[in-house]
Amino acid sequence: MKPRILVVDDEPQIQRFLRPALEASDFAVETAETAAMAKRLAATRAPALIVLDLGLPDGDGKEVIETVRAFSKVPIIVLSARDQEIEKIAALDAGADDYIEKPFGIGELLARIRVALRHAEPDAPLAGPQSFGTIVLDRDRRMVTRGTEAIHLTPKEYDLLVLLADNAGRVVTHATALQRLWGPAHKDDAQYLRVLIGQLRSKIDTDASSLIINEAGVGYRLSNL
Repeated sequence: MKPRILVVDDEPQIQRFLRPALEASDFAVETAETAAMAKRLAATRAPALIVLDLGLPDGDGKEVIETVRAFSKVPIIVLSARDQEIEKIAALDAGADDYIEKPFGIGELLARIRVALRHAEPDAPLAGPQSFGTIVLDRDRRMVTRGTEAIHLTPKEYDLLVLLADNAGRVVTHATALQRLWGPAHKDDAQYLRVLIGQLRSKIDTDASSLIINEAGVGYRLSNL
């Protein structure tokens, strides 16, 4: 059976653009133009993934996320206008898995969908080290290497890399990272995170690659596309 994608957007041109592209990639497509319809279809049609616009005629997309999260862990990818930075952060904190900015390319959206669906698969024990470009993260040995070279990370740098690796391909918001690494009391201390990201980048990023992607004003993403 083809995975079902629920596309929630009230712009007809977006619907016309997405349906054939998703169907050509072997997905079944359901569509909704309102928040009320989105909530009903999410509950009755059991989609494998939801693509959700935040601006809906009868409500806020974040309300859809909160409603769906009350009964489902289905991956949700938010469609966001470029000037809605605060909205993107709020959507991610409400439970969205990822976001993509309008206007967007279908190739990028499909890549985000594949990443989200992989993360939605049942948890399984990690099968050995993880590779990101030339970097290898070996949790069993608590080691990070590039080729035969061991890369020394401080405990906080290592914890940050593990957090990013756990969400590889998806954005980790500033608030999430700060709370995970320093606790709730430091959820607004963005400078802590900027410094730590800089230190980690200096050790694992090379001139030929940028493994840690800055999602301006929102958070960071470890490249896994």
